[in-house]
Amino acid sequence: MPAHELSSGWLRGVLPTALAAVLAGGDQHGYALVQQLAAHGFGTVRGGALYPVLGRMETDGLVEARWEPGEGGPGRKVYRLTDAGRARLAEESASWQRFSHSMDQLLRQATKEEQ
Repeated sequence: MPAHELSSGWLRGVLPTALAAVLAGGDQHGYALVQQLAAHGFGTVRGGALYPVLGRMETDGLVEARWEPGEGGPGRKVYRLTDAGRARLAEESASWQRFSHSMDQLLRQATKEEQ
């Protein structure tokens, strides 16, 4: 795994929040979501991981999906973050800030103790 990519365990845990964050910037189809995640250091997210998460988010009312005709090819599903998805993203963002602060402190302490 390249140093800039998340481990698969971490990716599973953060993928719904990461997808919501990307979708907060506007509607996207699956391939565009994968490209955005890769551009932000998440590595290659395979469809087998992406689409089940999007399906659960749709079932939970966090995203809506619609089919758009393809240009010279098959149609594609486009995802949009709902108001409930935006609210969940705000909650997860605040939770992430608390978690990352606590983890940073713990790692700094562990590093100091090793020296």
